[in-house]
Amino acid sequence: MPYTAELIAVGTELLLGNIANTDAQMLSKGLSALGIHVYYHTVVGDNPERLRAAVEIARRRADILITTGGLGPTCDDLTKTVLAQCFGKELVYNSEAEERCRAFFQSIGREMTDNNHQQFYLPEGATVFQNDWGTAPGCGFEAEGVRVLMLPGPPRECTAMFQHRAVPYLQGLSDGVIVSRTLKLFGIGESGMESLLREKMNAMHNPTLAPYAKEGECELRITAKAESESAARALIAPVEEELRALFGDKIYGADLSSLEEAVLALLKEKGLTMGSAESCTGGLIAKRITDLPGSSAVFRGGVVSYATQVKHTVLGVPEELLEQYGAVSEPVARAMAEGARRVLGCDLAVSTTGVAGPDSDERGNPVGLVYVALATSEGTHVRKLHAGTGRERVRTAAAHNAFDLVRRYCAGLAL
Repeated sequence: MPYTAELIAVGTELLLGNIANTDAQMLSKGLSALGIHVYYHTVVGDNPERLRAAVEIARRRADILITTGGLGPTCDDLTKTVLAQCFGKELVYNSEAEERCRAFFQSIGREMTDNNHQQFYLPEGATVFQNDWGTAPGCGFEAEGVRVLMLPGPPRECTAMFQHRAVPYLQGLSDGVIVSRTLKLFGIGESGMESLLREKMNAMHNPTLAPYAKEGECELRITAKAESESAARALIAPVEEELRALFGDKIYGADLSSLEEAVLALLKEKGLTMGSAESCTGGLIAKRITDLPGSSAVFRGGVVSYATQVKHTVLGVPEELLEQYGAVSEPVARAMAEGARRVLGCDLAVSTTGVAGPDSDERGNPVGLVYVALATSEGTHVRKLHAGTGRERVRTAAAHNAFDLVRRYCAGLAL
């Protein structure tokens, strides 16, 4: 039977909205990959009574309780004290934690202050999670049938501590190996995808199949549990094969971070270069691909031709096209892509022109109307979109479609 977990984030700054609770997102993804179901997220301020109440609720409905924050040296860092009281544990001094903390301060040329000593007291019998990324150690223990893990709050520390300390600790709870494989899809919505899979998903037990919606694309995660990794992957393989047969070229990859990652790999494989001419996306395409290591091998550059005059003077879009059809039009998108390919000297060039909003343009084109073009040595293809409303949604959809056109061309798929 799968374990269930509850996450309790401790920090008044989270409740005030001063910082986002990115730890919870990271932990939920990581626990899901381990086959542990997260049913509740709770955020509590730096108040011992309210934290105690939250713990009392969580311990009755979860097998695993994970807290983030409240392990530091200040007076409002109270997580260890409250958790120890809730589970009847004494806090005991840990000399190794002090030695590591002193070494950390020496390494940065600072003197350790007395208030740091509260970080060296941990619940009796706990497994200490050494913190090589900060000063506050974490820990894990079992009491009254509940596994309790305490992790530091700063996201950089929390992420590293979870990956390198908590994951090995939690893996010891399982009598098998849990493996996941995530298929990435573009060109189908979450509801359409789920409607094709609902009956199958409800009937599956091992492996399981879960759909996820992201901005402009979807994911399908296949998770299997077996006595070994190879056995788990053997369970996943036929499910993946069936999904690939069902969704075809809408699946652009597996275990990838993004559509542009797939494009980068294809461009390298084919020995092709690309560039961009962006209007409504304002440089988003160039940013996304240059965020990836190794993109300099394939990306020649981009032109942010936001103004109509730049489309003409830099990209060479004929004035008569701009006057006759307007900037947001198929002919202009085509000319922008061809101009970028010529100016940048690349094999492939994409362009975007559209109305991101909040208002329609001077010609009455509605918000969300976008033209995306791909220019190649064999010709130019233009895709017309109705991307909905909201500037970020429109810009994201336009960039996604630009990368999809490049992907399809490189893979020999229909545009």
